[in-house]
Amino acid sequence: MTQHPRAWVGLLLSLAFSPAYAGWTVNMAPGVTEVSRSVFDLHMTIFWICVVIGVIVFGVMFWSMLIHRRSTGQKPAHFHESTTVEILWTVVPLAILIVMAIPATKVLIEIYDTSESELDIQITGYQWKWHYKYLGEDVEFFSNMSTPKAQIDNRAAKGEHYLLEVDEPLVVPVGTKVRFLITAADVIHSWWVPALAVKKDAIPGFINESWTRIEEPGIYRGQCTELCGKDHGFMPVVVEAKSKEDYAAWLAERKQVAAAERELTSKQWSMDELMERGEKAYATACAACHQVGGEGLPPMFPALKGSAIAMGPAEGHIDIVINGKPGTSMAAFGKQLSPVDLAAIITYERNAWGNKVGDMVTPQDIVAFQKAQE
Repeated sequence: MTQHPRAWVGLLLSLAFSPAYAGWTVNMAPGVTEVSRSVFDLHMTIFWICVVIGVIVFGVMFWSMLIHRRSTGQKPAHFHESTTVEILWTVVPLAILIVMAIPATKVLIEIYDTSESELDIQITGYQWKWHYKYLGEDVEFFSNMSTPKAQIDNRAAKGEHYLLEVDEPLVVPVGTKVRFLITAADVIHSWWVPALAVKKDAIPGFINESWTRIEEPGIYRGQCTELCGKDHGFMPVVVEAKSKEDYAAWLAERKQVAAAERELTSKQWSMDELMERGEKAYATACAACHQVGGEGLPPMFPALKGSAIAMGPAEGHIDIVINGKPGTSMAAFGKQLSPVDLAAIITYERNAWGNKVGDMVTPQDIVAFQKAQE
């Protein structure tokens, strides 16, 4: 069915003035660090050089077509194999490239200079979360996306930072040179925060370096930019820059939390306590693949509800959770989760969704299993 031309005009106008495009821009942002501003300045320098080249080239082309058109009786010039022309179209582009290369090289040297860092953080990509380890500080944690599943399933209105919010942001002090050591534990990921002008691939078996120095406190968001699997789009990055005083207080608090977590390993846990903690830990670490109700997504992610693993011997269940299953999508969680969370998840899986095996796996059981494998 043919539509009236005015219908197309109305559609284009509605798209042009739609509120959804209120924040839409055609240029990159300057960022919040010295490096990010250097990248922006380089981008604009190269852009304007290209604009000038385009104006000159198209100006000469259109002038030639207008002034030297056949209807005016112009006769074509013959300069085949002209040495002068050959030199010009070799030297001029070379000069332009040199002019572009000088500022680009300066910025690249600045980007890759990770020396004299004041804080080193190891960033490890996992499917589908980030692990942050503050080297020399005995502080490490995982950062998982915290957008409610109801929003993802369109059962609730989308939040302001939909798919760009996490339970544990990476916290850094302002005015401090922070070096990032970026790697991955499973597949290739890419850690990207546009406002910081940091984008580095996280490759298993390799460590890539980058750095930043944030000048003002704030929250800066990014994403994994490497297609890394089923939940690639649910792997955000959030960096929170605090004043040096607030950062010191946060770091001291994280150290206390880590010490308390270690003490929990030797605690005598009850079934109810493990089930309560296991439900929360399962929702964070396991539900994306095996689903909240344990029904899974067969055949890639098998159901845990009524499964032979969850209802079989406890040692086999512990083994597959800690060591994973080679050749499948089941990752090894032994280094990802604490003994307390591992014990809680396994206990929860064995007694939730009607499984009701009735036994309880304790953190001491996890520690003993891991020691036996050393």
